[in-house]
Amino acid sequence: MALAIFDLDNTLLAGDSDYLWGRFLVEQGIVDGEQYERENERFYEDYKAGRLDIHEFMRFSLKPLRKNPPEKLNQWRALFIEEKITPLISKQARQLVEKHRQAGDLPLIITATNAFVTSPIAQRFGIDHLIATEPEQIDGHYTGEVAGTPSFREGKVSRLNDWLDEFEQSMQGSWFYSDSHNDLPLLEQVEHPVAVDPDQTLAEVAKQRNWPILQLHSR
Repeated sequence: MALAIFDLDNTLLAGDSDYLWGRFLVEQGIVDGEQYERENERFYEDYKAGRLDIHEFMRFSLKPLRKNPPEKLNQWRALFIEEKITPLISKQARQLVEKHRQAGDLPLIITATNAFVTSPIAQRFGIDHLIATEPEQIDGHYTGEVAGTPSFREGKVSRLNDWLDEFEQSMQGSWFYSDSHNDLPLLEQVEHPVAVDPDQTLAEVAKQRNWPILQLHSR
């Protein structure tokens, strides 16, 4: 059984769930609109440029989880998934996952976006295994801190290695689909790296290394 690993944002999804969650919080009046929107945009640009400070971003993005009760957070998340995420799940993305499932591969999503946002999205794809940045919880409440290593850049490799040990899996025959040059550390570890609607940097690397380039979404 080979691993079929998928990045989530702008790969399986035709958009970025982390960024859109921030926009949603602004639209709902849950956070300070102007300031939050400005910071959310800044972090997103830093991510695309490859200069994101993941720990600074996580302190920013997890603050609403700390400041609001779990019951409210779950209500908002359900609305967010229906309004913002469901329209970004394409038939082509579902078919790609199903192709690997029919081939006997084991689907796995790995994403830097926190698990609070992404766990219901993985469920929408019928994918049981998710590696995401874990928000710390104490007594059922979020602290605003990260538990363990954020699954970003080299952190994805580290977190995946831990997962491989836990589930007694290997990288033999493995696939990884991603849109971002931030995922090069993991793309270089798998047997079958695939660039999906890649950013300019990843597109250039994929062409140099003869990696397949898949157009999954129309931008």
